[in-house]
Amino acid sequence: MLEVRGLNAEYGPVRVLHGIDLRVAAGELVALVGSNGAGKTTLLRTISGLQPAAAGRISFADHEISRAGAERRVALGIAQVPEGRQVFTALSVEDNLRLGAYARGQAETGESLGRIYRMFPPLAQRRDSLAGMLSGGQQQMLAIGRALMSRPRLLLLDEPSMGLAPQMVEQIYDVILGLRCDGTTILLVEQNAGAALAVADRAYVIETGRLVIEGTGRELMNNDAVRRAYLG
Repeated sequence: MLEVRGLNAEYGPVRVLHGIDLRVAAGELVALVGSNGAGKTTLLRTISGLQPAAAGRISFADHEISRAGAERRVALGIAQVPEGRQVFTALSVEDNLRLGAYARGQAETGESLGRIYRMFPPLAQRRDSLAGMLSGGQQQMLAIGRALMSRPRLLLLDEPSMGLAPQMVEQIYDVILGLRCDGTTILLVEQNAGAALAVADRAYVIETGRLVIEGTGRELMNNDAVRRAYLG
């Protein structure tokens, strides 16, 4: 579904990604783990079109999207849940969700709202509340729900467990596993390597903008170098 070849990305004169080669097959949950500053978020932003690629090729579902705008990528079926949630705090929960479906018709929006409220009952209970009044865990639910409103074929998740209590992390990962079981293709970026590798079909380790290890989630969980660096 997604193929990245020789991808470079830069912030001004500083190159952040160096020749990234990555693939995600339909229905897979692929994890990308690494330390702060390794380039995880930049890679997701480049795939979703928020960060321009300096070189390389990105293909999605047989479409060349290396130079496509972010709105084109959303229309093709890519949605990103950003690091730090980034909900619209001055808008209601329901208005946040509706913004995620701006490219969809009214009938589809209504169906999607019902699905998200069934998936996240706390959001249904607080649909008229301002998003800024939600807890961190509820805001993460809202950020995921907003992305799912576009009915993506590929969901990009950036640090979904960041800043959450362990019980809420478990709930969020239950949702991620449920999405995977429903057939949603997921590229998951996490600093919490143990949680990500435990659910991943395959995984990559990124260091200073380069992919250094690739394997199944189980293989990386049992890799001595990965264990020392990321699992303690």
